[in-house]
Order: sequence, then structure tokens, then C-alpha cells
Amino acid sequence: MPKFKNFAAKKGKLDQAKNNMFVKLAREIYMEARKGGPNPDGNFKLKTAIANARQINMPNENIERAIKKATGGGDNVEYEEIIYEGYGPGGVAIMVKCLTDNRNRTAADVRAIFNKRGGNMGESGCVSYMFDEKGVLTIDREDRELDEDTVMMEALEAGAEDVIAGEDSFEIITHPHEFESVKTALESGGYTFDSASIRWVPQNYVKVEGENADKLMRMMEGFDDNDDVQDVYANFETE
Repeated sequence: MPKFKNFAAKKGKLDQAKNNMFVKLAREIYMEARKGGPNPDGNFKLKTAIANARQINMPNENIERAIKKATGGGDNVEYEEIIYEGYGPGGVAIMVKCLTDNRNRTAADVRAIFNKRGGNMGESGCVSYMFDEKGVLTIDREDRELDEDTVMMEALEAGAEDVIAGEDSFEIITHPHEFESVKTALESGGYTFDSASIRWVPQNYVKVEGENADKLMRMMEGFDDNDDVQDVYANFETE
């Protein structure tokens, strides 16, 4: 019985995490459809959001519902993008990207998550100077026969700035303004991406261990559980 309980609890957490991702991506799809129109062929940001949603097996009806709401088939909610900055345990620099329809609620929620886990939210600009805004295209290496030199050569020819080859994935780094053209060129060459987004990439990393690492992981979970938080960028590494 204890083993079954542990399995059920773990499955429940995984299901909740997946549902959280569906909520966040539906909100992004809604916002991009509102801003740039509901046709993904003429709206690159919407097309990218839909592709990211499909990579995590988000049901088509969820995607279609979000687009329908954006075009007048539901409540006309206006979201704004806000990035909050602060420090986590161990002096880790953190940027929290949110889509919100209530700035006061979201600011209070994000501040509470910082405070409860041994961190503090700061003023705009307090940590962003430690990050660079980049386009990041990720290719999972599992079940794919990809030659490292070929990926690097074709990515650089498409206009990428760099390719980071890890054990599990390739990360193709672009200037934000070149993100669309690089992604389109590589897709035309047959590449598919497991995720694609404009992100804040740390210039350097801080190693966090022990109690600070535990608090930091709980802080990341707190952000992940909040529907208004779309992404979190942080300059930490753990063993």
C-alpha cells in the first residue's frame, strides 16, 4: 500500500505539472492570437506557441479554444507581460516572466514566493544586467541521429550565434531579432524543435548546494505552480 500511495502522489504531481503547462501555453496562445491574428501562417509568434504546445501533447481542442476566445468566442481578457526580478537563496539572480490580467495580484504572489523561500524581489533592472536576451531553439538528441558538426554548420549558416551541444540536446542560440529567420530556415531544412522561445540567458552561473539548493528548488516549484508565471530564468547550477 505505501508503494501505491507514493506512485499515486507522484502521478498526481506530474499530472498537475502538465495541467499547469497547458494553462500557461493556452494563455500565451490566446495573447498572441489577440495581438497578431488567429492565422498561425501569418503570425509567427502564434505559430511558435502552438508548436511548443504540441510538443507537450496539449490537446488540439485546448489550442482551438484559446484561439476562439481570442477572436471573440469568449471573455475578452487583456494580458500584459511583466518581468519581475529578484534574488533567491545563495544570491541566485532570478527573472520571473508573467502574463497577467491583474498586475497587483501577480506582483503580490511573486513577492510572496520570493519571501517564503529565503529570497527577495527587487526593483526592475536589479539582476537583468546579468542576463542576455537570446532566441533558444532546443533539439532533443534522444532517438535522433544528428551529426554535431552538421548541426553546428547548418545553424551558423542560417544565422545562429552559437550551438551548445549537450549530452541530451542541442541548443541553438540566436540574436532575438534573428530568431524567426533562423527557426524558419532550419525548419525548411528538415529540423524540428522540442522548444523554441526568446529567453534570458545567464552570463555566468552560481553553484548552490545544501539547504540553499533545497529552498531554491521549492521556490522554483512555487513559481511553476502559479498560473501567471510563464517562465523563470535563473543563474544557478546544482550538483
